[in-house]
Amino acid sequence: MPEFRPRRSVLYMPGSNQRALEKARSIPCDGLILDLEDAVAPDAKPEARVAACAAVASGEYGKRELTIRVNAADTEWHADDMAAACAAGPDAIVVPKVDSADAVHALVETMTRHDAPEKTKLWAMVETPYAMLHAEEIAGASDRLTVLVMGTNDLAKELYAEHVPGRQPLLAGLGLALLAARATGKVIIDGVYNDVKNTEGFLAECQQGREMGFDGKTLIHPGQVDGANTTFAPSEQAIEDARGILRAWEDGKGSGVVTYNGRMIESLHVGSAQRTLSIHESILALDG
Repeated sequence: MPEFRPRRSVLYMPGSNQRALEKARSIPCDGLILDLEDAVAPDAKPEARVAACAAVASGEYGKRELTIRVNAADTEWHADDMAAACAAGPDAIVVPKVDSADAVHALVETMTRHDAPEKTKLWAMVETPYAMLHAEEIAGASDRLTVLVMGTNDLAKELYAEHVPGRQPLLAGLGLALLAARATGKVIIDGVYNDVKNTEGFLAECQQGREMGFDGKTLIHPGQVDGANTTFAPSEQAIEDARGILRAWEDGKGSGVVTYNGRMIESLHVGSAQRTLSIHESILALDG
C-alpha cells in the first residue's frame, strides 16, 4: 500500500492575521491552508504574503501539512504570490479556480521556473461547473498535482443553487470530481461548511462526505477540527473488522473460500482492509 497522509481536517487560516497564525501551531488539524485569497482584504495581501511565507519557514507547526493558498491566476496578486510561495517551499501551493489541464500545465511551469522544491506539490481548487465537467482532465494533467479541493461555495454560486441540508444541488458536481480523483489516483478534500454554530449540520455533512468517499474536509473554524478528525478516521469497529479480515484471509489461504463473520471475503475486501489499517496507522503516527 502507498504511504498515506491523513487529511481529515484542513483548516483555512487568514495569512493577514498574525494571532491566528500563532494559534494554528497548536490546533490538532492535519493540514493548514494559509490563505492569501478570500480571507484577506486587497490592501492587506502583500503583508499576508510575507507573513504566510514566514510561517512556513518557521518550522513551528509540527507534523501539520502546511500549504499556502495564492490568489487566482487572473488577479494582480497571483504572480507575486506564486513567486513568494515557491521560494518559501510549503508542502503545497493551493490555487483557486483551476478550470483546465492547460491551467495546471501553466502553474506547474511557473513552479518549475521559480525553483519550487520537489516536496512542494500543487493542490487545485475545482469550484465551477466547467471544472466539474473537466475534472478528469484537470486531475490527470500533472503528477505534481496531488490534491483536488472542492470549492463548494463558488460552485453553488455559479449554479444559482441554494445551500440546503444534504447538498442535493451540488451532488452531481461532487460526484464528477470524486470520480476524477479516484480515476487519476489523486486525493480529494470536501468543501467547507459555513454555519460554524450548527454542529449537528456540520457533522452530518462530514458524514455525508465520508460516505461519498472524500478523504477529508476543508474547515473555516478551529471548532470544526475535532468533528472532522473523528468522522474521517476509521471507527474502532472498522479497525477491528479490517484486522479480522486480514487474519481470515491469511488463515484461509489455499482453502478456496474464506469467510469472516459469515461473509465471504475476496481480494477486494483485503485491499479495503489494508487501506483502513494504513489510514489508522498514519493517523496514530501523526497524532503521536
